[in-house]
Amino acid sequence: MTIHLSILIFWPLVFGVAGALVPRPAAPVFALVGALVPLGYAILTLLDFDPAARGLQYLTDDEWIPDLGIHYRLGVDGLNLWLVALTTVLFAASALWLIFRPPPRASQFALHFGIGETAVLGALLAQDLGLFVLFFDLMLVPFYFMVGIWGGPERIAAAVKMVVYTLVGSLLMLAAAAATAVLSARGPAELSFAFSDLVANRLPESTQKWIFAAFALAFLIKMPAFPFHGWMPDAYRAMPLPALAVFSGVVSKVAAYGFLRVTLPLFPDAVHDFQTILLVLALLSILYGSVMAFTQTNVRLILGYSSVAQLGFITLGLFAADRAAAGAQGALMQAIQHGLVVAPMLLLIVLLAERAAGSEDIRDMGGIAFRAPVLAGLFLIATLATLAMPGSANFVGEFLILFGMFNDKIVFAFVASIGVVLASVYALRLYIRAMHNRTGPAVTSFELSLRDALVLVPLVLAIVAFAVKPQVALDHAEPSVKRAVAPVLQAGGSQQAATEVRP
Repeated sequence: MTIHLSILIFWPLVFGVAGALVPRPAAPVFALVGALVPLGYAILTLLDFDPAARGLQYLTDDEWIPDLGIHYRLGVDGLNLWLVALTTVLFAASALWLIFRPPPRASQFALHFGIGETAVLGALLAQDLGLFVLFFDLMLVPFYFMVGIWGGPERIAAAVKMVVYTLVGSLLMLAAAAATAVLSARGPAELSFAFSDLVANRLPESTQKWIFAAFALAFLIKMPAFPFHGWMPDAYRAMPLPALAVFSGVVSKVAAYGFLRVTLPLFPDAVHDFQTILLVLALLSILYGSVMAFTQTNVRLILGYSSVAQLGFITLGLFAADRAAAGAQGALMQAIQHGLVVAPMLLLIVLLAERAAGSEDIRDMGGIAFRAPVLAGLFLIATLATLAMPGSANFVGEFLILFGMFNDKIVFAFVASIGVVLASVYALRLYIRAMHNRTGPAVTSFELSLRDALVLVPLVLAIVAFAVKPQVALDHAEPSVKRAVAPVLQAGGSQQAATEVRP
């Protein structure tokens, strides 16, 4: 089967531009068509993907800027296959949501929505470091405008803070990418940004350290991870919810994917040297995010700090560096599953606020489940997945992460386990305060409408499907994940051997 990855990437952009030119009532329809075709392509890719094949599939490789060694190189493997599928699912769900609830200035929103999906898919599919950096930085642009134009009362301050933080990370990444390619082109090697060429011409350990530090800061800011999350509370409060659903669901995961795609294979010695620091930051993110999620009353911020904690788990798995690569596999699974869970949870905020006189504060809710058992049931499934209850979608990811940590870093694993307990506290608190307890003073309880069910039910069914059959994604990802982690394991073994032979 022929899969044209360029169509997958640029279709949303083309229909986003078209949506900006048509009459405003038709713009959401163009946004939906722009999201459905990539979804179809992603499904075909899942069905046609061969997990036994080694290396990239559906490869596109053309010279783009020969003088700089930058190629237009795209490909699919186990690292990005399911993340691409997640991206298309969430953008399609949000586009359908916009059909039923069109925003003001719908034509402009459709444009930025299309640019956002193209940027995310481009970053995930890029197999050239220069191309990856281009798409990674492009992701910031549409979400800046979505916050600044369609955000809440403090949208301007939130947009500026988000740009300042993420722009610092983007500039660091740009400098690090250029240094990686230039310093790798030594001896007979030609200047190239292709990941395969950079892996073959690996940098010395001393050079890897400072370049890795630049990439790590860029990714940690984008995720966000503690203590680089300062932009997150304002952005989560201000961003329109359909945009926030895809931002929290997939944009933050591109940063985690960057660790797996870029830093582990290219800078394994530096990853081994900085492993303890990254694991400590991961634990701090888990504990800080969990505690802050418990103290918040705004539903957006509860989910925002919950995401900080979950991304801490993902970081923990990425740098577990266990022999079976269970931690990294768990991190990739957790990234996919958290995206599936957080997106419907964020869209549910709209429905909760509609039943609580427009308030997004859980103190103004309560008793919403009284006349809305279907809504309460969907919310309960997503909530149980958030706290990684056995049998839920997130359970497999967290189990593999902790399994990988217990193999080599048992103290870190025990501390991380506290985050699992705290997740049950803040997740159940959110559900009980919103859906049960005493009915809020301004609450009007009514059932989920058909239009909202068309968006939420498929997302919740996807959560259930992942919980029932996670092995499919694990089988697709395992060979690629092991290849990504192998250089770090080799670096660790080499350094240990060098230590043992010293007098």
